Formats: sequence, C-alpha cells, structure tokens
Amino acid sequence: MDNDNYDENSIVVLEGLEAVRKRPSMYVGSTGIGGVHQIIYEVIDNAIDEALAGYCTRIDVRIYKDGTVQVEDNGRGIPIGIHPQTKKSSLETVMTVLHAGGKFGSKGGYKISGGLHGVGVSCTNALSEYMSTESFINKIHYIQEYKEGKPLYDLKQLEDNTLNKNNGTIQTFKPDASIFQDTNIIARQILRRVKEQAYLTGDITFTFQDERSDKYQVPYFIYFEGGAKSYVRMLDKDKKNLTNIIHIKKHVSDSEVEVAMQYTDEITDNMLSFANNIFNQEGGTHLTGFKTALTKTINDYAKKTGILKENEEGLTGDDVREGLTAIISVKLQNPQFEGQTKMKLNNSETQTIVRNVVSEELEMYLQEYPKEARSILDKVFLAQKARKAAKAAREAVVRKGALEGGTLPGKLADCSEKDPQKSELFIVEGDSAGGSAKQGRDRKIQAILPLTGKPINSEKYRIDRVLENERLKDFTIALGAGISDTFNIDKLRYHKIIIMTDADVDGSHIETLLLTFLYRHLKPLIEKGYVYIAQPPLYKVVALGKTYWITDDNEAEVLFQKLKDEDTKITSMQRYKGLGEMNPEQLWETTMNPQSRVLKQINIEDIEDSDKTFDMLMGTEVPPRKKFIQMNAKSAKIDI
Repeated sequence: MDNDNYDENSIVVLEGLEAVRKRPSMYVGSTGIGGVHQIIYEVIDNAIDEALAGYCTRIDVRIYKDGTVQVEDNGRGIPIGIHPQTKKSSLETVMTVLHAGGKFGSKGGYKISGGLHGVGVSCTNALSEYMSTESFINKIHYIQEYKEGKPLYDLKQLEDNTLNKNNGTIQTFKPDASIFQDTNIIARQILRRVKEQAYLTGDITFTFQDERSDKYQVPYFIYFEGGAKSYVRMLDKDKKNLTNIIHIKKHVSDSEVEVAMQYTDEITDNMLSFANNIFNQEGGTHLTGFKTALTKTINDYAKKTGILKENEEGLTGDDVREGLTAIISVKLQNPQFEGQTKMKLNNSETQTIVRNVVSEELEMYLQEYPKEARSILDKVFLAQKARKAAKAAREAVVRKGALEGGTLPGKLADCSEKDPQKSELFIVEGDSAGGSAKQGRDRKIQAILPLTGKPINSEKYRIDRVLENERLKDFTIALGAGISDTFNIDKLRYHKIIIMTDADVDGSHIETLLLTFLYRHLKPLIEKGYVYIAQPPLYKVVALGKTYWITDDNEAEVLFQKLKDEDTKITSMQRYKGLGEMNPEQLWETTMNPQSRVLKQINIEDIEDSDKTFDMLMGTEVPPRKKFIQMNAKSAKIDI
C-alpha cells in the first residue's frame, strides 16, 4: 500500500506561527466565538500586566463596525531594539515567535503577570487576518503590520506622532473568519472581562467602546475603588445579605492574597477565583486553600464557643459555603496553569499560603465581631440541617435509579440503544404531546418522558424539597447519573437531553423551570453541551401545494411578505396551540427527525451573568424582578 511509506518525507515541520493556524484549538480553546474572545483577552491581559507592574493607568478597548478590535494602553510600549537571539526587533519577536515575551526572566520583565507561556499575543497575531502593533517609546512612534501572522514589512519608525502619545502600545486586529466559525464578538462578554479587571486592579481607568452598538457608541468609562470588596458588593447588590463584607489582603513572600466574602440568605454559593487577574473557571490550588481554611476555621470557632460539641458531627464544606459570595484573588510570580486558556491554577505552594492567610485572618475576624460570627453560625447550621434532609432525598433517587437495580419512571418510553452518545431523551409537556412523540419517534435512539403539570422552582428551594416533586424526581431517575454529591456523569444514559414544550407562554415557563433545575443541580450536563431546546413550529402554512413550518411570528411575517411579493396565494394556515395538536408524522417531520430538525443548544457563556439572571428571575427577592419587568415591559411580546 502506498501509504505504508513512512520516511523522512512524512515529517512535516511547521515554522513560525503556522502551528497555531493549523491547530488553533490547542492554543485558544476552540474555533468558535469562545476562541475569538480568547485572542481578545490575550491582548487585554498584556495591558493588565503593564498595570500590575505599575506602569499603566489607562486601558481602552474598542470594537469597530467591521469587527476589528483595538486595545490601547499607556504603559511602557513594546521594546524595539534588535533581539540578540532572533536578530529581529524585539517587537517583531514578541509578535511572531511563540514563547517569546517579558514573562520568563527577571531583567526588566514582569514579576507578576497573567501570561506564562509567551504565546498569547503571538496567537492573536496568528489567528487574525490583519494585525498592526504600534509602540510609543519616549514620544517616538513605531509600527509593524501583519497578515495571518506574517510581517508585511520590517519595524518602522513614523516621523510624526500625531497621537501625541508619550509611551504605550496600540494593538489593532481582526479575527480571521477563515479560522473561526463565528467572529461576531459578543460585546457584553468583553465588557464583563473589562469590568472584572477594573474590580481587581485598583487605580486603573478602563474605557469600552463598540461602534456596532447604540449603547456603547460613546466610550463607556469604568473605574472601581475597593478591589475585591467592590466586586462582592456588586454581586450581592440584589440579595439579602446576612453579614458585612469580610475583606482580607496580605503579602506573603512574593505572593499577595486578597479575599472578599459575604454571606447571603441564598441556598447556593458563588465563588470566583483569580490568579494574576486571570479568571480561573475551574478554580485550582488557591480555591482549594480557601475552602479548606473556611471549613476548618468555622468548625474550630463553633467548637470553641461550645455550639458544636466535640462528639457531634462537624460542618462540611457544603455547609459553610451555602449562601457565600467570595472573590479569591492571588498575585504570584510564576503561575502554573492548566492549558493556555488558564482554567485552573496548579501552584501547590499557593494552596498553603491561601489556607494560612485565610485561617489566621478569618479566626481573628470571628473573635472581633461576635455578632457577625453568630449570623454565620446560624446560617451554616441551618445548611447542615438541610443537607441531612437533602442527603436522604438524593439517596432515595439513587435507590430508585435504573442503574442501582430499581425501575425507570413509569411514563418513560425508553429507547433500545444503550450507547449514551447515540441516545436522546425528549422531555415533553403533557400526556397528549407525549403520545404523539412516542408514536412518531425513532424507537432505537429516542426516549420520551412526558411531564404533566409544572415542575417546582428549583431556585427557591433546597434539593430535598426539589426532589419531592415527582416530575423532577422522574427526570433525575431517567437520566441515571444521580444528583449533587451522588452525580456521576459516566452513568448518564443520554447525551442529548431535549426539552420539547409547546411554543407558547406556558411552554416557555416549563422550559425555564427545567433549565433552572439543570443549571442549579445538574450543571455539568449544560457545560458538556448535552442540553438542547427543540424548535417546534407555531404555524403550518400551505401555499401552491407547498408546506411551510414556521417557528415564530417574526418568521411568519417574513414568509407572508415573501409570498405577497411573489403574488402567491396562501391556501391554508394553521396555528398550533400545542404539540398534542400535531399528529405523530408531523411531529417527527418538523421537530424530531435528526436529518431535518433544528435544535438550540444550551451553553453557559458567562457564569456570573447566568447566576445573577437565574437568581433575579427565579429567586425569592421580588424587587429586582419587579425592576426588570418595569424596564423591559415595553419591549415584551405577549402571546394571547
């Protein structure tokens, strides 16, 4: 066979930034919109590093109408001298060579930085169809431009500094549409990142401008005092707070630890961890150190005050974290992350440092403020009591689960396929729609679970109350993966969980209640991309013998205008009040057939915003929800 020849000609060497363009996901996580956002964050993070080093006081982020992004700072500017190793300008070296930057040594580089590998800005360059880098040093303006990561010319000095800029850097780039599947930058995501940095970096002014948006046509100024304390205040502004904000900030060796925390009456926690101002979505050693210190310190205080007897069961981590909002921010010289996207901090020594600092400072706080300490203990012991009830409820679900020897819910029509990757579970509203779905489905790969009535609002109740609801209990048992601390995603029976409700207000409400349950108690299913929303039609329109299935009123208006322009007469039109009105063949054709259906995948672009939205819309506090309704009432569409 020809392809058996494996010799020196089979070895391909990718030079320069070719490797990044060839395998972009290895460097920026994905080729979706998340990857586009990542290359923007890499440039912003470089400006932040200048701020952390004490040389930058202002950072401007702009998005132009054509999707070009610009990040400007007033730091020191990128050095322009000839680099001794590459024999090219230092600026070109930084922009075109992987693992090149001021974050490895100690000679005038960065002691504290979010970058580690020196691949960030060069990846941005590689994955942009165009990029220009401008460096201002002592009022002299230097520039170099690139196409797909390759320089268009050698670094040059401009005669006129028309911007009258003393020092700083301007990075301008356009994400490459031939690399990324979606380059439509989500402004609120970038603004969230900018605000995040403004909270964590004191005395820095940020501006954000988006020419594509009416709201941000004029630069939006962002400046916060108070660091992590201000961040917690913002996160908890619409919650009932049980304590004041506890603020800890301390230098240890070459590291700085800052923690701000506050207890609320919520039943979930919200902890965000950062290393050198980089958000670590999966936590890491700093978060582990914080959790360990929190659990031990509160247990020790409870025993010391006699509230918890020596022979009694201690408080668990879940108990002491219920209702807690916390920002854990560390700054260290040599951060070790998992991957270029920095999802998790790995420095082992950081765990010990954070644990010791939080233990010492929190113990002192509890002793100095006994009233606050009592509020915390009341909250955590209530959580302990609820945990014991919740444990019994979870274990009952597991005992009834199919994989633990029990039986599946009676109304579940299961599929014959046993491979989860090929199996789909449709959650259907009501027995009528369930009947049509069961008859119309592909029995090999599609399972149907009808839910009658509305599930409980999971945002307002702990897990024991939630699992008393038969609908959500059946749903959990059908999934087969357990829940909360019994959850095991390897036991999940379906990798497509499709919520299929009526295309009306009641259907949307049930959909929201199910998503709330999944977000609060089975979030890994959403994070893995296993949750979908079906798109059933609202109208069936027949014109000149051709059938059109329309999913909403906007689509209907477009079709009606198109038929009118073509002078095509509509012979019949039907509006479906529910899925039960469709016969099995129609339901299969429009909504269930994998070859022709449209599914909306549910994902979490922004954990912080998602958490606040669920809490505001579904939580116990009425004023934030009332305010939201008042602000959005005029733009709301009412289905009568």
